Amino acid sequence: MISFLIVAVLCTSCLAAPMMSYCYSPSVGGGSGTSFSTEGANGTITAIRVWEASGSYITGIQVRNELFLFDGETIVQVSGKYHSNYVYQMYVVTSRGRFLVVGQPTALSFKFYPVDPKAELKLLSGRFNGAGITSLGAHWDVTMDQN
Repeated sequence: MISFLIVAVLCTSCLAAPMMSYCYSPSVGGGSGTSFSTEGANGTITAIRVWEASGSYITGIQVRNELFLFDGETIVQVSGKYHSNYVYQMYVVTSRGRFLVVGQPTALSFKFYPVDPKAELKLLSGRFNGAGITSLGAHWDVTMDQN
């Protein structure tokens, strides 16, 4: 009887375990240079700024200033263009349908979005050299108060 109770408790605890909501959109681009990652304060991105070389590739990303997000608004998609040497364009879409487009529509397309529809962008990572962003990946997760 006790062994049945122990098995029942173990099975119930497995069923009560939260589902994994974290996902990673694999990076695109050549990947030379130094690795980086950038995330918002307290794990929440509240704004994003992207720089480009004039008429060319992406040179920098900052997740705080430029496209300021409204309360409850999140980043739900990052897409753009890349080539073997640089990320040339970023297209950032929010949960309210607003967007920020930076760079040039050159070469191959990429589209990052979370598997879980409640997830939001938590972190951008990749590589950069002295001139610009050479690869880019996105990390997604559900904010705890959204469950």
